[in-house]
Amino acid sequence: MRTSAEYRADMKKMKPNLYIGGEKVGRDDPRIQPGVNVMSVTFDLAQEPDWEGLITATSSLTHKEINRFNHLPQNPYDLMQKQKMIRLATQRVGGCIQRCMGHDAINALSICTKETDDKYGTEYHRRFMDFLRNYQEKDLTSACAQTDMKGDRTKRPSEQPDPDAYVHIVDVRDDGIVVRGAKISITIPAYADEIIVVPTRALKEEDKDYAVAFAIPADWDRVRLITRPVWVRDREVIKAPFTEYGVSDSVIVFDDTFIPKERVFMCKEWDFARRLALLFADSHRHSYSGCKPAISDILCGVTALVADANNISRVDHVRQKLSEFAGGGELAYAAGVASAIYGEKTSSGTFFPNAIYANVGRRLMGENIYHEFNILTEIAGGLSVTLPFEGDFYGEETKKDLEKYIVRNPKISPEDSHRIWRLVENVGASPMGDWYKIAGVHGGGSPIMETITLNIEYDYESKKNIAKYLAGIDKELDQSKDLGIKPTFGGSLLEADTPLEK
Repeated sequence: MRTSAEYRADMKKMKPNLYIGGEKVGRDDPRIQPGVNVMSVTFDLAQEPDWEGLITATSSLTHKEINRFNHLPQNPYDLMQKQKMIRLATQRVGGCIQRCMGHDAINALSICTKETDDKYGTEYHRRFMDFLRNYQEKDLTSACAQTDMKGDRTKRPSEQPDPDAYVHIVDVRDDGIVVRGAKISITIPAYADEIIVVPTRALKEEDKDYAVAFAIPADWDRVRLITRPVWVRDREVIKAPFTEYGVSDSVIVFDDTFIPKERVFMCKEWDFARRLALLFADSHRHSYSGCKPAISDILCGVTALVADANNISRVDHVRQKLSEFAGGGELAYAAGVASAIYGEKTSSGTFFPNAIYANVGRRLMGENIYHEFNILTEIAGGLSVTLPFEGDFYGEETKKDLEKYIVRNPKISPEDSHRIWRLVENVGASPMGDWYKIAGVHGGGSPIMETITLNIEYDYESKKNIAKYLAGIDKELDQSKDLGIKPTFGGSLLEADTPLEK
């Protein structure tokens, strides 16, 4: 497994194809370093003995120890370890751990390539598994590029006035394909080793040129990453872990980009586009059952800390509001555990989370994210947006004033009071804080996709049958489906491949 120093060195070797504010830059640009710092943590933790077996796993391909972010889950235990890993790592960096995108992409491709081969006799699965062996051996990272620009939302890809509104195939050659278009709102390609492209929606036969999946190095020829870095305001004196981390999102432009045949995992199999799109989305929503409870943990901690600073932590309504963090975060985490327990072993061997539980957990957190920020705002008050600049706390004429007036709880020192309020500003009233609000709603897909998935997967007929029985319309009640969501591995955790006690 790579060290964070090796990862950083590899980033600096990549060709410059980033554009920030109209300027072409390399991976050493300081504006993307907060995101690089986040990714580095995923390598550092893998070196810590306390994290062995949590952020590391035994590869089902090579039987070597690898980073769990690059592991194909084999059983419910693997999924729950992934969920726990993401929650704890997210707490460590104060927000999105980001590397889960690559994990969810390889899960989806491992399943869909096998199913496509089974129907069409293609060789995508062999290609992908060869790619994955190298990916695991080199301990690589990847961004999953799914969301297209989409153009006119009322028209299908093949109906768009500009065919480049969706990434599509413009030429098929003996040695590969040529693609054109753009993917938008893609997190981490600016500091990932690879970009994995998958479809964003269901397609029809007339849309077949848009059914494409592939992987390329992030600095590949004729690929431009138009990047927007996000971080909190720099500090000069009071350093803190939260200020070291950030994120970058990119528009990825494919400008008649050649993709070698061995890196193509879907080429015009339009009837599998929906399957691959949902496999990635549902795996990613299960990952959210780790990271979004961690965001609740962070917001809960900051709110409780600022309640102490305001000396109101024992007030009844404050305690009631703090309990709402526990209610939302732990319910979402429990949904992720249920999603793992009720998952299924696919034909590829990859164990996949239950889509219903993954989506209800994700929906709960998406609906709660603004409410949680509202709780922080209510408890903190307006100082989060009116706090004087850091320099004023150390200015010759203003230092004593602010040291005196920043203290509201006599048990908390002026410096710690300042640190608390600076954290509240960073979390609740900064570009980074606003990024988390939007990501809380739209990360992993817009809310309508959760509705679509639930309406596809959920067994409404079984609920009608209950009503018919209670109304006396049907004389018998068939309960064999057990709530309509049946564990596919036998219904007992003791029957899972790996015991939970580990």
